[in-house]
Order: sequence, then structure tokens, then C-alpha cells
Amino acid sequence: MSSSSASSPLSEEQFLCSICLDVFSDPVTIPCGHNFCKNCITEHWNISPQCQCPMCKKVFSTKPEIHVNTFIAQVVVQLRQSAMKKDSRGSVQKFSSPGEVLCDICTGTKLKALKSCLVCLTSYCETHLELHQKITGLTKHKLSDPVGNLQDRMCKTHNRPLELFCKNEKICVCFTCTESDHKLHRIVLLMEEYQTQKTELRRTEAEIQMMIEERRLKIEEIKQSVKLSKADADRERADSVQVFTALVQSVERGLAQLIDTIDEKQKTSERQAEGYIKELEEEIFELTRRSALVQQLSHTEDHLQLLQRFPSVSPVPPTKDWTEVSVQSSYEGIVRRAVAQLEETLSKEIKKLIEAELKRVKEFAVDVTLDPETAHPCLYIFDNGKQVKNTNSWLFNRDATGRFSKSACVLGKQYFSVGKYYYEVQVNGKTNWSLGVAKESINRKSEIMTECPNKSLWAIWFRNGNENKALGSAVSSFPKREKVGVFVNYEEGLVSFYDVVGVSLIYDFTCCNFQEKLYPIFGPCDVGGKNSSPLSISPVILTN
Repeated sequence: MSSSSASSPLSEEQFLCSICLDVFSDPVTIPCGHNFCKNCITEHWNISPQCQCPMCKKVFSTKPEIHVNTFIAQVVVQLRQSAMKKDSRGSVQKFSSPGEVLCDICTGTKLKALKSCLVCLTSYCETHLELHQKITGLTKHKLSDPVGNLQDRMCKTHNRPLELFCKNEKICVCFTCTESDHKLHRIVLLMEEYQTQKTELRRTEAEIQMMIEERRLKIEEIKQSVKLSKADADRERADSVQVFTALVQSVERGLAQLIDTIDEKQKTSERQAEGYIKELEEEIFELTRRSALVQQLSHTEDHLQLLQRFPSVSPVPPTKDWTEVSVQSSYEGIVRRAVAQLEETLSKEIKKLIEAELKRVKEFAVDVTLDPETAHPCLYIFDNGKQVKNTNSWLFNRDATGRFSKSACVLGKQYFSVGKYYYEVQVNGKTNWSLGVAKESINRKSEIMTECPNKSLWAIWFRNGNENKALGSAVSSFPKREKVGVFVNYEEGLVSFYDVVGVSLIYDFTCCNFQEKLYPIFGPCDVGGKNSSPLSISPVILTN
């Protein structure tokens, strides 16, 4: 080799093994004249069913002898030395780190793979990737970011690339699979399914992000609820201290006044007794003096003196009749009247509390309308959906699903399953009515307004103009109401009924076991005399 030729630049492209795509290692020549790495051509013929040249496809009847190509071996040595010098001056090659994909072509120290070929199922560093992209027939191969375990991309059955997707079995398949086990299945290109799944992943990601955001908002809502709960607790604590302090002071004042009254009565009795005693002592003194004179005269022997002085000692001087005189201490009823006064004070304080309570529950007012689909056939629902009355005649089919058939009731359209709710119903002008809440599962084909407690109904009744009954409680009388407020605290299991106009609590159902949807329930009762007015859901008026 001349000095000029030796100094001319050598190109690695001229000395690449077409099997491993790397610079020849132990280059050998086969009979057709093509050159390969000794190890590459040997392994190729070992796994191939026939001895064929990978380049020209010439078939040999028997495995031919291979000979070392000394010329190429010398050139390869020069190329490697040149590459080492280039690296020492500042190579851009990057060595791999633990966990990264390595170049499958590099010998010795493995460099970090820059791309993976999904056709060759091989990962390449920067140098070997350039060689791969310059070889005719390989330039159209699909490249991707470095991928480990490329053998997993081969069909285990047919040893061909997994390029298709079976929609039926949701697995990746090769072309040969579509002609056998998946022949009648719906097959799409891997890229098509990839795009579909990417779209689905984006949608899923959006849903997940939305769920995350919803939960973050829920956290803020819960935190805000805790703040509001603390504020409510502080307010209730302050109100409780104020109310009970006032009650204690009232009790103490009442006790002090009661003791003062008892003491004053006792002092009056003592003064009266002292007056009586003084008066009696004066009479005793006078009678004693008169007794002494009588005794003196009774012992005299002087007839004239006796007769002259007798008129002055006789008769007995007049005195007060003490027979009916006594000192009376009247304490009867004094304690009762004091307690009654205390009870009056307590009633005033309770009314103040109910006023404040009613003001707070009104903040949970909801718009309730009647559901005609649940109404008993005798009930007429007004067009505004806010009023109901009993016509005492059948208006429609009584056997419709969801409709009350025995009790003249109707449910509201709105239901309660969490939180707090409040609504008001106008009852003035009626002598009979029923109000409350009922479970969704309440038996609508039987009589529900019975005297026995009903686990699906929490209601109060008004009968005969003055009789009230809370379901399961004793009958009591109360003044006629004009408007009734209904408050539900689902979590606390509480249903409260208020006299809105009279500002009083009618009844509390506590520790209720709801566990399903609750619906407002209304019963206008039979029409008769003064009970012809409808039950009317009225708007809640908030007060300052």
C-alpha cells in the first residue's frame, strides 16, 4: 500500500458487516465473494434452514469453507485506531448509565442507545445509528426512542414483528397470526390502535385530573365546613353561656326574692306577735293592779270604807277578747308562685332561642314542589305544583305504580339524601292535615297514617282543630297553627317541626335511621266543613 493511499481517509461504511451492521470483527470471505464477521455468518448458517449468502442470496448445497480476509482485517484495525484517536480529542458519544438502554452493536464498552429500530429489533448508539440510516433498504425502517427487551416485540409463535392489534382479544399480533388463530377477528394496525389508545388515555387522564380537582375542591369544602362548624360551635357556646348565665342569674334572683319574701313575712309575724304581747302585758298590768285593790277591800272591817270604795274596783274593767286572736304565718303557694315566675322567664328565654334557631334553619330553605305521579287519586294538584286538596272523588287511575292508593297523600318531587333542608307549609284555614317526610321505599298501597310508629315515615297530624299527634307520641292539644316549618338534618337523623308564626317548636324526631332518599309528604285530609282549604307550600321569608 503506497503512502498516498495509506494516508487517504478510510470510510467505515465500506467495512460494515451486513448482518450486525458494525465494523467487521474477524472478517471472512465466502465463495461468492461477500465478506462478513466470522461469528455473524457462522450463527446465520446455524439458524438458517439452508446455506445462503445474506447479500446475494446465492444458495450453497453444502456449508462452504470460509477464509480470513487479511486485507479487510488490517483496514479494520486502522479504522478502530482512528476512532480511538477521535474519541480522545472529544467524542460526542455518551456512555450508558445504569437503567438506560444500551447499544446492541457496540463491542466492549456499551454506549447509550439513541434509537431503537422496530424492524431490526436492535438498539443503536449515535455512531451505529448513522451507519444503519446509510445502508440501502434500512432507511425506511421505523425508529423509536430507545426500548429495552426488543424481543418482546416479536411474536413468540411465528417469530415475526408484532405489527397488528386484535380488537377481539385485545392483544398484539403479527401478520401470520391473522391468517391462523385470529383469521376471523377484527384486526387493525398497531399505529391505529396506538392512536385510539392514546386518545383514550388522554380522555382518562382528563377524567383523572377532573377527579383530582373535584377531590381537591372537596377537601377545601370540608376544610371550609370545619371552619363554619367551628364558628357555629363558638356561637352556640357563647349563646349557651349567655342563656344559662341569664337563667342562673334569674334563679338566683328568684331565690333571693323568695327568701326575702319569707323573711319579711316572718318579720311581720314577729312584729304582730310583739304588738299582741305588749297589749296583753298592759292588760295584765291593769288587771293585777285591780286585783290588788280588790284583795285590799275584801279584807277591810270598815263598812263605810268598803261601800265608798267598792264602785272603783267593780265591775271588772273591759278587756279585749283574745279568743280568736292568733299569729298566722302564710307561706302556702309562695314557692309555687316563685317557680311559676321562673318558668315564665324560662319560657321567654326558650322563645328567644327558638327565634334564633328558626332564623338559622331558614338558611337551608329549598324549593319544594308536589309530584302528581305519587298523588292519591282523590287529590287535586294545582297547576303551580305548590297546593293540594282532597276532592273526595276519584280523578284518575288509583292503581298506577308509585301512587298512594289507601292514604290520601302526595310526595314532593325533591328528595333529601345528605345535608340540611327546610321548607314551610301554609295550614291556616284547615282543621285536619298531615305533614312530614317519608322514605322512598314507603308502602304506597297501604294505610300509612296509623297510630303505630312507622319506620318509613316521620310526620305530625292535626285533627279536629286542636288535637296534635306526632307519629308514635302521645296526643296533645295546642293552638291552631297558620304556618308549619319542616327542617331535616339528614346526617344527624333529625326532623323538626316549627310553628313559624307563633315561633315555637312543635315536635322533634331525633336519632332517626334514614339510610335512603327522603321525600316531603303532604296529607290535606278529607274535605268537610272548615277543612276545604288546600295545603300550600309557601316561600320561605328570611329575616335579618
